[in-house]
Amino acid sequence: MANLLNLKTTTFLPSSHSLRLTRPLPTLATRPATRIRAKIREIFMPALSSTMTEGKIVSWIKSEGDKLSKGDSVVVVESDKADMDVETFYDGFLAKIIVDEGSSAPVGSAIALLAESEAEIADAIAKATNASPPASNSSESPPSSGAPAVEIRENLKTPVVKEGGLSLSTHPASEGGKRVVASLYAKKLGKELGVDLRGVVGSGPQGRIVAKDVEAAAAAAAALGKAEKVVSKDAPVVKAAELGEMVPFTTMQNAVSRNMVESLGVPTFRVGYTITTDALDALYKKLKSKGVSMTALLAKATALALIKHPVVNSSCRDGKSFTYNSHINIAVAVAMDGGLLTPVLQDADKVDIYTLSRKWKELVDKARAKQLQPQEYSTGTFTLSNLGMFGVDRFDAILPPGTGAIMAVGASQPNVVGSKDGRIGMKNQMQVNVTADHRVIYGADLAAFLQTLAQIIEDPKDLTL
Repeated sequence: MANLLNLKTTTFLPSSHSLRLTRPLPTLATRPATRIRAKIREIFMPALSSTMTEGKIVSWIKSEGDKLSKGDSVVVVESDKADMDVETFYDGFLAKIIVDEGSSAPVGSAIALLAESEAEIADAIAKATNASPPASNSSESPPSSGAPAVEIRENLKTPVVKEGGLSLSTHPASEGGKRVVASLYAKKLGKELGVDLRGVVGSGPQGRIVAKDVEAAAAAAAALGKAEKVVSKDAPVVKAAELGEMVPFTTMQNAVSRNMVESLGVPTFRVGYTITTDALDALYKKLKSKGVSMTALLAKATALALIKHPVVNSSCRDGKSFTYNSHINIAVAVAMDGGLLTPVLQDADKVDIYTLSRKWKELVDKARAKQLQPQEYSTGTFTLSNLGMFGVDRFDAILPPGTGAIMAVGASQPNVVGSKDGRIGMKNQMQVNVTADHRVIYGADLAAFLQTLAQIIEDPKDLTL
């Protein structure tokens, strides 16, 4: 559990607030409270990361009027990297949903009301409708004191927001009290494969449908000759973008945009190097049948080179000092629909190549299912970006904020080269370009690092130790 969705006694009844957090949230100002007899708690939009200012409701697992027991999953909230399952810390009833599915709200604003007893549901709805408190500013956070009502279980994403208000509309995902709870990727996959999610049994947390469930359902339907293109009547129709149309950023695109703008404040420089890959290609061909991936091989080679050049694995955050990171965590850029994620291979220098490959496959699967945990995408100390599979021979990458260097890897291609003894032959070679923070890392540092990396790749025996 990463952190808690914050609940406090509503403006209807103040109470002492003690939030139990697994990671600290910023202290926020409290709104004035008005006393009434009913004991109603506000469920607040949680801060799922230190940079999150807004959140989006992916789905309400519970419906209005449902009885809640401590530990029940209530709602799935979307951040820029993951979907978070939110569990209640209290017994009670979900009295009123303020922010509907698909809508966004600022961190710290109320998204629902929790009643202590069934008799208080009507009163909560009436009071909420009459009170209609102003939506929190997106820069506000939850009150420093508040009765905790829910806890967040992370599956995986940071958000964008509209001003939240009270709404009495029904929820589009609710079908007579039956709700389809699935990850965003599973929903998208269901549309692509023509699978009606209402007939799929989920294997994820709390019975949630994940991508593998959809794939299994599609395969079973095909095997039985029943692969009909059945689409839920409630599934939204995706409108194709028209030329000239202005399209707002998605949650993930907003996060990428913020990071890219932040990176402009760091003075960077670039160094390129040509590496012969014949030996690495031969090793990959030999180990591929055992589940070893080229990504894992490159990450392992990079980690071993960083052991000898720790300054390239360092980071500067305040412009006045820098840190020699104690772990070598290789983040690898992965293109997602409408964005980019960087799953992290932690301690890549210490893990054997087989375990590293299995871990990488697991991370990619979780990234596509939006189930990455924060430590699986936010702890990188050095980043790899590989466009070689697209035939790109060279490119420059933008330095992610908070790290010292990122390496852009191009395709391995046959080239005519001359040997030291004057002979001409063919060799497979790839171009790598490293972008680095010049406040900490200098040209000679990168040159030495790239020389070591080339030696490891051109004689890759250490990669299988």
